[in-house]
Amino acid sequence: QHYFTVLFGHEGQKPLELRCDDEADGDEWVEAIHQASYSDILIEREVLMQKYIHLVQIVETEKIAANQLRHQLEDQDTEIERLKSEIVALNKTKERMRPYQGNQEDENPDIKKIKKVQSFMRGWLCRRKWKTIVQDYICSPHAESMRKRNQIVFNMVEAESEYVHQLYVLVNCFLRPLRMAASSKKPPISHDDVSSIFLNSETIMFLHEIFHQGLKARIANWPTLILADLFDILLPMLNIYQEFVRNHQYSLQVLANCKQNRDFDKLLKQYEANPACEGRMLETFLTYPMFQIPRYIISLHELLAHTPHEHVERKSLEFAKSKLEELSRVMHDEVSDTENIRKNLAIERTIVEGCDILLDTSQTFIRQGSLIQVPSVERGKLSKVRLGSLSLKKEGERQCFLFTKHFLICTRSSGGKLHLLKTGGVLSLIECTLIEETEAS
Repeated sequence: QHYFTVLFGHEGQKPLELRCDDEADGDEWVEAIHQASYSDILIEREVLMQKYIHLVQIVETEKIAANQLRHQLEDQDTEIERLKSEIVALNKTKERMRPYQGNQEDENPDIKKIKKVQSFMRGWLCRRKWKTIVQDYICSPHAESMRKRNQIVFNMVEAESEYVHQLYVLVNCFLRPLRMAASSKKPPISHDDVSSIFLNSETIMFLHEIFHQGLKARIANWPTLILADLFDILLPMLNIYQEFVRNHQYSLQVLANCKQNRDFDKLLKQYEANPACEGRMLETFLTYPMFQIPRYIISLHELLAHTPHEHVERKSLEFAKSKLEELSRVMHDEVSDTENIRKNLAIERTIVEGCDILLDTSQTFIRQGSLIQVPSVERGKLSKVRLGSLSLKKEGERQCFLFTKHFLICTRSSGGKLHLLKTGGVLSLIECTLIEETEAS
């Protein structure tokens, strides 16, 4: 029962007769032996041999093509040598013809005068024609577009010069003096706070000094203005702006905390009284880098509006503009996320008991305000939708915070501190149902 026989393809090997206890086990053995067949390896070997033969044919074809190209090169070398010899022969013919031109010196003086007048007339006609061409071009739309484009570039250089000066004031009138003050015997500010306020401002200044020097070098080559390669240098370095923008709100917060120190506030007012600051505060200088990337995007947009589609750097400027717009979107999203997290943490710190659900980074703040909690109605439909934990005998004022996932209800003590309601202070919006009462009662 349940026999199967294994036959071998070569002589000298007797067939195997095997038996299993049940039919299912026998079928599994037969299927396994089929899958272990040596014929699969033979098929794979045949496929590999076909690929090998195909590759050999390709190599032979390439060799024939290489020989043909070699012969073509040799023919072209021969043709070049022939053309060189023809040029040499023509030059010799010219040299022989030159002596015959000396007879022109014996021309009649009247003929010479006539030729001189004709030369003057031809020059005057050419100059008048050239003046007409130039005037037509000056009044053409293309020339007007180029004038506007040049003006945009000149304005960009002036704006970059002003921005570099602002960064120079930030670094030399605030950052470096505060670093020295932090190393003094009685420091009014710590080195960590200086780093938190200014972060990589000095690196940004060095970057834009290089960019400004490149712009001035391009202006020196006017009217040829090629700017795309400058932006190719600037773009890989703009990730430092992400760090600065991400840190901006925190830096202003640290600065506000440091100003509570009377010694630091007095020292800062001395720095702000410097004539180079022109009456501007430190917060103003820390805000300037926030608007630089949008300013570049606007400048490139205006520049592309007056750059012809066939212009040599059109594609490079469009690429730089797209990269800057992408970076601007990323920075905007990061600033929004960071501000939301800080807002949640600020609310969490105002609640005496704390609130763990505000530590969720996906929890987005929507609004806050004071609401009056209405006493529960004993009769009618309203009593059915009231939560027992929120029932009151009289109206009470509550400070409420609405988030995307939760609704917080707090009471304010006489000292102004916020306390979550002991029962029902944190409502999960996923578990809530909003019912509108349409009846007047």
